[in-house]
Amino acid sequence: MRKLFFDRLFTGDQWLSSARVEIDPHGDIESIFPSGDPEGCERLSGYAIPGIPNLHSHAHQRAMVGLAERSGASSDSFWTWRKVMYDHLSLMEPEDLEAIAAQLYVEMLKAGYTAVAEFQYLHHDPQGRAYENRAEMSLRTLAAARAAGIGMTSLPVLYAHGGFGGKPPAPGQARFINDIEDFLEIVSALSRESQEDPNAAVGIAPHSLRAVTPLLLGAAVDSFTHSYSGPIHIHVSEQVQEVHDCLAWSSLRPVEWLLNNLRVDERWCLIHATHLTTEETRGLAATGAVVGLCPTTEANLGDGLFNASVFERAGGRWGIGSDSHISLDPVEELRWLEYGQRLSRRRRTVLSGGPQRSTGRHLLSRALQGGAQACGREVGSLAKGKRADIVVLDTEHPAAWERVGDEVLDTWVFAGNTPMVKDVIVGGKTLVEAGRHRSEEAIASRFRKALSSLRSRL
Repeated sequence: MRKLFFDRLFTGDQWLSSARVEIDPHGDIESIFPSGDPEGCERLSGYAIPGIPNLHSHAHQRAMVGLAERSGASSDSFWTWRKVMYDHLSLMEPEDLEAIAAQLYVEMLKAGYTAVAEFQYLHHDPQGRAYENRAEMSLRTLAAARAAGIGMTSLPVLYAHGGFGGKPPAPGQARFINDIEDFLEIVSALSRESQEDPNAAVGIAPHSLRAVTPLLLGAAVDSFTHSYSGPIHIHVSEQVQEVHDCLAWSSLRPVEWLLNNLRVDERWCLIHATHLTTEETRGLAATGAVVGLCPTTEANLGDGLFNASVFERAGGRWGIGSDSHISLDPVEELRWLEYGQRLSRRRRTVLSGGPQRSTGRHLLSRALQGGAQACGREVGSLAKGKRADIVVLDTEHPAAWERVGDEVLDTWVFAGNTPMVKDVIVGGKTLVEAGRHRSEEAIASRFRKALSSLRSRL
């Protein structure tokens, strides 16, 4: 049993002035003793907080960050950005994806993410042919997560069509396409590989309403919920065009269609959900589902702003993700979430949770709770039975001087423009110490080789 002692610890809902944390051999928290005896413990200086779950990642997009910022001949949009992304993934081999994902996960850990939900739709080879093991690419991201040490929720993506109503897929989507039997084979393979791993879980991700028919969506959800307990993620209402296309297809908006046709509940995570009516917003909040917000990606793609204020007042749950990885800092996601609400409403501390409350603490607590639910794992807080996923903020950082309790969280979120994460522990194992990951150099070397190889093939 590993025993740690912290001078200050935030459990996710309260501060402890000091705490002794005992971790069992499986990486779960056996006990927390407030003001416990430090005798026999490893003493870690700094402010300990729960590790942050990243509920939405496309690992392959880490290879193209910064390469889609050149203005096109006509107005740029999500759809022109998507072409650049398709060009990059068209030549990506399994070993490329594994190297890219491992580097990505190291960077996540160093920023304070300790768990990730990998929304993985790159299933086949560059010609669209299935690998001998249909789960090859998803297993590569799981291997990358293990190499880096981050907790993983694998979300194999069901993708069958190129648009609403069963539109044929475009050539650039050939690597994504599966029927229900082949898709469930991938889910089964990932489940077998993950079942003995306390740092791993498996869910599913029907890509979007435009990529699956109602019959296929229903079959996937029914089969999965009957056999497995993991989460269900789906992209929805990210772009205005998507809403218009859904209306033309069904006379309903995307979230409206989901609420009317499926039992959306706590197992669901709706990614983006940017363009909702007030009725959709309140209806979604009532289901207990999580909305997966990715503010830096949504800003980069010009998606729009989620109506977080109304959603929160209705009791809605949300978490954050890095999505396209244009940023890999949970602080920036939380800050932009709040700042977007401030700019649209022209007032401050919109998501503070009430008068005289810490905005940073409220944002962090909500991201922890929603992220844990969306990942389908016992993470997101420091308590008996939870995974020992712990981030330690550096109290010697100038931004932390003369700050106590919630002031540290407010300063980290709103003024932490230089890294404050010092140490990171996942499942009781120290992966980042004094800002450096234990496998940083070897993983970075493989990543650089993969990028060079991809560049030569483009």
